[in-house]
Amino acid sequence: MKQKQKSNQSIAVNRKARHDYFIEERFEAGMALEGWEVKSLRAGKVQLDQGYILLKNGEAFLIGALITPLMTASTHIVADPQRTRKLLLHQRELNKLIGSVDRKGYTLIPLSLYWKHNRVKLEIALAKGKKLHDKRATEKERDWQRQKQRSSSNFE
Repeated sequence: MKQKQKSNQSIAVNRKARHDYFIEERFEAGMALEGWEVKSLRAGKVQLDQGYILLKNGEAFLIGALITPLMTASTHIVADPQRTRKLLLHQRELNKLIGSVDRKGYTLIPLSLYWKHNRVKLEIALAKGKKLHDKRATEKERDWQRQKQRSSSNFE
């Protein structure tokens, strides 16, 4: 009888995304990776905060995400930590994303990287950028919720 492994499914999370953008819709995409990249992901050597998704010729690509190669990477492969990686999406999802980005002014950003059935998946978001006053309002709301939580726990 096999045990299912549920611990530590998440590889990396882009925390800046929720601060800088209004998240409208989420999609799950597969990634075309090389062997050394998968090994680095297992070791947790990835950064998504500078990454973004570019739609070109009806395909989606992850640009700017950093996957640091391990020191034990093979010598006959030149490991490029910031190479452009192709995202694997269904055609109807791609068509929807292309339409939203072109017509409505949305941006595509990576939210998180995780394991799903021994495959690497990237959660991407259709998002609109926040202005400075929106960021301040979000921060004020978060502080207010924190204060309410503290005061309610003090009375109990």
